Amino acid sequence: MPPRPRMLAAAIVAALALGAQAVPAAAADGPADASATTTSRGIEIPAFYTPPSELPGADGTLIRHEPLPLALSLPGIDGPLPGRATRLMYKTADANGEAVAVTGAYIEPAAKWRGDGPRPLVAVAPGTMGQGDQCAASMALEHPLQLNGQTVSVGYEDLSVYRLLLRGVAVVVTDYVGLGATDRLHTYVNRVDGAHAVLDAVRAARSLDSASVTADSRVGLFGYSQGGGATAAAAELQPSYAPDVPLAGTYAGAPPADLTEVTRAIDGSDLAGALGWSLNGFLQTEPALRPIADRYINEAGQEALKDLSTMCVGDALFGYGGADSTDWTKTGQSISDVIEAEPALQTFLAKQRIGSLKPAGPVRLATGVSDDLVPHGQARRLAVDWCAKGGKVTYAPVLLPNVGSGLLNHFGPLLTDQGNAISWLTDRLSGEPAGSNCWSMPVQP
Repeated sequence: MPPRPRMLAAAIVAALALGAQAVPAAAADGPADASATTTSRGIEIPAFYTPPSELPGADGTLIRHEPLPLALSLPGIDGPLPGRATRLMYKTADANGEAVAVTGAYIEPAAKWRGDGPRPLVAVAPGTMGQGDQCAASMALEHPLQLNGQTVSVGYEDLSVYRLLLRGVAVVVTDYVGLGATDRLHTYVNRVDGAHAVLDAVRAARSLDSASVTADSRVGLFGYSQGGGATAAAAELQPSYAPDVPLAGTYAGAPPADLTEVTRAIDGSDLAGALGWSLNGFLQTEPALRPIADRYINEAGQEALKDLSTMCVGDALFGYGGADSTDWTKTGQSISDVIEAEPALQTFLAKQRIGSLKPAGPVRLATGVSDDLVPHGQARRLAVDWCAKGGKVTYAPVLLPNVGSGLLNHFGPLLTDQGNAISWLTDRLSGEPAGSNCWSMPVQP
């Protein structure tokens, strides 16, 4: 890995290590089989994360739940600060219409909601965490740093969660399809899987007896990078998939709306490992693509895909930063070249494109102008597409200089824009109307 990404990864790990604490797992309230405990790269996955053999019929149905000890939690007069957490498993439907168990977490804030109406709920869609089950965001809420010589798991999404809780906003976090739940591989950046997991997390949270949120609570979505793609897709699919979950506002930061462009951008970058997660996820969703993969991917590539399937983002930064996909193919072509040569891959990625539907409710779409991992141009194109369909869009370019590192260019806006994003979303949750700057969006970027 180039020096700069290594320094950033080390800095993130060190910062979280200052506050990380080991918390013993709580016993499950639901019928989890204790013998089902598994391990991933040396990290024990609690039995809670093993789905039952039969799933309920309705999407968003709560399957089981248990108390979740929050790291960095402090004692308060009315309970722990910033809130009381519950680990969740709920039912959703994947892109093929199959029933799937998804895990996540709900946090009831200790702070009072001081805005208009009942306490609102925000579904947080995490950014890239990895593909190993141990990378799940719900586990990172308990253990924000897992470093044992075999895996590096960093709960960087905890910051946005805690900032929302401090405003009195209830939060539900999804682990996505196949991340955490041990019965399948995580379908990384799958448009439909991500959207369904986000919307059904809201349904599951509202059904918790201990939750103060109800069907009358305003709902917001918050996500950056992979999470920005998931919330963007959820805003598009909400009217057809979850009409019972009206959206007061959606924040989509750095959304990977066009995976063809994103695939080209991350190849050889600090986050080249995400290529492996993408390919693994595509093959999980569409097994018919397997013969194409076998025809092109060489032994080194197959080994990389297998290795990456158990890795978190920290592992991938250290292990695959700067990797070139031409080393993974029998022909010496890049993965982007293979996509251009194979119509079936082009068709699959076209179905993953976000921007073909009008988003429900107001959306704030932010993207760093120097972002070259999830390219600024394709994210801005999403704003243009939504505006053309009559969407109420606030496009917010983040004007940070190009510092010469793809990881820093991509990660910077996550932090610098987060306060503005949370304030914008909180206003929507208070019932304040949203504006739109679609008038400033010409057709050409």
